[in-house]
Amino acid sequence: MKKPSRTAKSPKPLAKFKGPMVLLGAGKMGQAMLDGWLARGLAPKKVIALDPNPSKEIKAVGRKGAVINPKPGPKAKAEAQAIVISVKPQMAPDAVPPLGLYVGKSTLVVSIMAGRTMAFLEKALPPGTAIVRAMPNTPAAVGRGISVAVANSRVTAAQRKLATDLLSAIGKVEWVGDEGLIDAVTAVSGSGPAYVFLLAEAMTKAGIAAGLPPDLAARLARETVAGSGELLFRSDRDAATLRQNVTSPGGTTAAALNVLMGPSGFDHLLTEAVAAAANRSRELAG
Repeated sequence: MKKPSRTAKSPKPLAKFKGPMVLLGAGKMGQAMLDGWLARGLAPKKVIALDPNPSKEIKAVGRKGAVINPKPGPKAKAEAQAIVISVKPQMAPDAVPPLGLYVGKSTLVVSIMAGRTMAFLEKALPPGTAIVRAMPNTPAAVGRGISVAVANSRVTAAQRKLATDLLSAIGKVEWVGDEGLIDAVTAVSGSGPAYVFLLAEAMTKAGIAAGLPPDLAARLARETVAGSGELLFRSDRDAATLRQNVTSPGGTTAAALNVLMGPSGFDHLLTEAVAAAANRSRELAG
């Protein structure tokens, strides 16, 4: 079994980041990204955080030198090296255009908003802005997320590397050349953690229905889902092979899978669910 490589010392690819770094939206995902950047060497004094209700964690970074919600005006203008947009897509029409104050010729803008397209961002920001659109997911909070990114034609090779460094602070990074794939990415990995949590929730309920005490059923479901995910992460075998390895012909697992893999079973339901999520992502684009 292949195990993930570990190094004795965490890389510090952002130690030489010139800045400033502008973070629009410092909620859970924005905070996770900021924590990852600071761990990778980004100096707090190079951070400008814009959030109407900054958390105590963001305020703590402010006490270390970050600028939180600078007052608008000529003195507030600063050409950012990078801007990361981490607000809800419904807030974008009002929240994104003011970022023009920080956009210069060499600024990279990275958006992690669901649904908001490159065309929307290019219209809302100054002409010629280098933009990367990315979709991370909530395991970013523990450094185990995955982000899929796409760049517009203005993004240079150096800016693409910078975007990779910024996004890899919260997990793995994949790149695609077709923005149209981002809706499917959103439906699979962006929304995917909720599907896994629902599985644990459903397993708990099924265990209770089978006669287990609720607290024991919850622990069994939680540890089984978490442990299986770690096994999948550490193994060099694909999911289908791992499933087959724990399925004895005519055994208890096979009996359960006969139900889950039936015509109206798990595959069918998940295909419909992913399609619904992808359609909603397209709707959010307007």
